[in-house]
Amino acid sequence: MDAAHAPVDQRPVSIDGLLALARPDMAGVDGLIRDRMQSSVPVIPALAEHLIGGSAKRLRPLLTLAAARLAGGQEDGCLKLAAAVEFIHTATLLHDDVVDSSELRRGKVAAHLIWGAPASVLVGDFLFARAFELMVEAGSLQALEILARASRVIAEGEVLQLTRAHDLDLAQETYLEIIGAKTAELFAAAAEAGAVSAGASAARCLALRTYGQNLGLAFQLVDDALDYSGASDTLGKNPGDDFREGKVTLPLLLTIARTGPAEKAFWERTLERHDQTEADFERARALVVETGSGAATLALARDYAEGAKRALGEFAGERVWRPALEDLVDFAVARQA
Repeated sequence: MDAAHAPVDQRPVSIDGLLALARPDMAGVDGLIRDRMQSSVPVIPALAEHLIGGSAKRLRPLLTLAAARLAGGQEDGCLKLAAAVEFIHTATLLHDDVVDSSELRRGKVAAHLIWGAPASVLVGDFLFARAFELMVEAGSLQALEILARASRVIAEGEVLQLTRAHDLDLAQETYLEIIGAKTAELFAAAAEAGAVSAGASAARCLALRTYGQNLGLAFQLVDDALDYSGASDTLGKNPGDDFREGKVTLPLLLTIARTGPAEKAFWERTLERHDQTEADFERARALVVETGSGAATLALARDYAEGAKRALGEFAGERVWRPALEDLVDFAVARQA
């Protein structure tokens, strides 16, 4: 069996252990989230609850807490940082759904279809403001710098993706730059901020940032592959949304390269000119499967997953949180099943 098809781990994939370890801390984070999304303007908590209430595992704030505890943190400052991370993430989702005209988010009707695009964008802005209030209250200038930088990098990634939409000549390196900014940066910052809150050494902070970066890349690659093979209950959105929105993700980039001139007119019509019929997604999905492009995307995700696990070598002697964070890596890539 070659490395591209080897499983990441033979153990049953579950993050129940991580969730159990973090349960007391996550209860505190949930309380902060519920408290800080309140406002005297009724539409703000209603719209925020619609999206935040649909987040079952809260992976990014969970990562902040786990990183802090793995690094030896005992104080509760990481709880405010974790809540800030969730607000940043939720704000970006609200903005993304407006930009992409998405219909579903976390299995629910997208907020902008209920309250309208202006309200969704402005509530996203409110949540960003709440995030920065929490960061200031946490009392770590370094953590504030990390999460502020992440907010800027995410916005840059969104703009880069927007300017390269429908680009059939998008280089794989540019695609990875986009998802590194849009998705992986917040995973990386969440973990690094947790380590910083624990007073960890520079080496340990870097190790956890590297873990988060690789985890985020693996997570997004699996999401992109699932868009051509998953179901709505797995994705929290409609399969084929990326294709219908003209997003040229890695499965599609590989497929375009592997089909060559024979399908050039099809890709130009559906992606460049955005002229699609109901049957076009099924044809694109079939080509992704036939060319092995979905499998290749998942293989790359597994490579990044292994990189995330290697980064935890800085914590080789830890026997509680480190295995739980390794389980999180396995969970991220096992969603292909």
